[in-house]
Parts: sequence; C-alpha cells; structure tokens
Amino acid sequence: MSGHSKWAQIKRQKGAADLKRGAVFSKLANAITMAVHDGGKDPAMNVRLRLTIEKARAANMPKDNIERAIKRGAGEIAGKHIERITYEGYGPEGVAVVAEALTDNRNRTTAELRQLFSEYGGNLASANSVLWLFERQGLLEVKPNGNREALELAAIDAGALDIEQHDGTLVVATPPPRLDAVREILTAKGGKVQSAAIALVPKATVTPASHDAREKIQKLLNALEEVQDVTNIATNADV
Repeated sequence: MSGHSKWAQIKRQKGAADLKRGAVFSKLANAITMAVHDGGKDPAMNVRLRLTIEKARAANMPKDNIERAIKRGAGEIAGKHIERITYEGYGPEGVAVVAEALTDNRNRTTAELRQLFSEYGGNLASANSVLWLFERQGLLEVKPNGNREALELAAIDAGALDIEQHDGTLVVATPPPRLDAVREILTAKGGKVQSAAIALVPKATVTPASHDAREKIQKLLNALEEVQDVTNIATNADV
C-alpha cells in the first residue's frame, strides 16, 4: 500500500473545500445528519460526528446550520429522508472506483453517477464487485514539529498501522476506532495534525498503463467529487 495512495485519499477528503460554498454546506449538513443518526448527537461519543463538525467549521459553515443538521439527525426536526448508498464501479483499464453518497433521491443520484462513469470510459458495477479491494482506515496528515522519529514512535505505540512520509508530512494510518486516540497523542507530542478522516484505502494499487487512461481516471474522480450527493471517493489507481 503506497503512501501516495493514502495521501490521495486524504486529499479527496478535503476535496469538497474546493467546491461552491452552497454545495459544500449541503454535503456537510447531510454528513452531520447521518453521523448523528448512526452514532448519536454527542460529539464526545461519536468520532465521525466530531470529525465532520470540525470539517464544517473549517469550511466556515454557520453554527446554526451545524446545529440544525444535528437536530435533524436526532429526529428533533422534520426533513427529507436521507439514505447512504455505496456505488461501486470500474474506470478506464478496469481500475476500481468507490463513491459513497448521501441522498434524498436514489434514482437521481444513481442516474448521475451512471452517466459520469460512462462518459469517462467506465461503468457502475454490482454490490461487492470492487469494495473488497479496500479497507476502512483512519488517516491523519501530521506536520512534525521537531523530532520526527519520536513522533513516529509515539504513533506506533498509540496503535498506528502504518506511517508514510510525503513532502515532509507524515501520513499515519490507524484502525478507525484508534483515530482519535492517535491524534491526541501526536498533538501532545508536538505534531500539528492538519487533517483527520476515516477513509476507504486500497489494499493494493495499480498504475494505469497509458497517459490517456490516467487522465480519464483523474477526470472521473474530479467529476464525482463535484456531485453534491457524493461524500467520499476511493480508487485503487495510482494516478
């Protein structure tokens, strides 16, 4: 599993920040609602909710919007029914692509994603066709402040699965339940945690043979990121 792959997953977690503000807020509100629905409204007991709220604050989402999304997830206010759907598909040269979505209209989202896969030389696949190629991990992007080796040892002692270095930044993989604990320890050791996310990471990566295929795969990933209902994207392609 390459460090580049993990870095790419972290960057895709941040991708929504480059979209239009309204679309970002809509994505984040849905993610907060589902996090509350799945794990409760207390951020101290719900890591996914806490991470999503942090992401919302970083995007300057108004406090009222965040609180409304929390109440909606807790059933305290009415709203459209939102469901979580995992789309699996193949891109150019058969690379695996997974798109996780939160939607209030399954037919609309499915049609939009099917059209995008087709437009960029791929196709949607049946459930569990490619998902087995990935595993869910906690990912931390950490800027060392001082002794990098000491920081790495602290991460390992805290339960990190793997550590890679990318342009002076550490990419630390953890079991999802250990993400918060590892983050707190690295912060206490002087590391600057720049992002934290739970993401799908490929068990192994493949390198597309042609420049044309790499370009099409990247365009497909970019197009999927722009879909308002899509919350996370993963691929086993090293582009």
